[in-house]
Amino acid sequence: MAFYFEDLKVDQTAEYRKTLTETDVVLFAGLTGDNNPMHIDAEFAHQTRFGERIVHGMLTASFLSTVIGMHLPGPGCIYMAQNIRFVHPVHIGETVSARARIVELFPDKQRAKLITECWVRDVVVLSGDALVWVPKRPA
Repeated sequence: MAFYFEDLKVDQTAEYRKTLTETDVVLFAGLTGDNNPMHIDAEFAHQTRFGERIVHGMLTASFLSTVIGMHLPGPGCIYMAQNIRFVHPVHIGETVSARARIVELFPDKQRAKLITECWVRDVVVLSGDALVWVPKRPA
């Protein structure tokens, strides 16, 4: 569902959920070229402070693009900025819940500021904010 700027309200929220698989991690590494052994080499990762492989932070962050681009505001909006703070690692097999909440509207520029977070169970794994441009309803 797409929202036009006139449809938006402060505190509107949306969510997208995805369980991350081995295939997701391997495909993301292949697509981006990020073959950091922390993500793809179990023996290497076992020697780190995490004790096991972790999902690419940017793979987790990409679900914010899904929630914003497909749900709130949805198709037609344009991402202008995204701030991200990686708080906790995500592991293969965990379900990530990407959430966005509108916190401010700028009618003169058709922009919306959103708080963006990714959660695994009851733990925030990524936090930040985004700025998007949203089209007006056609005349």
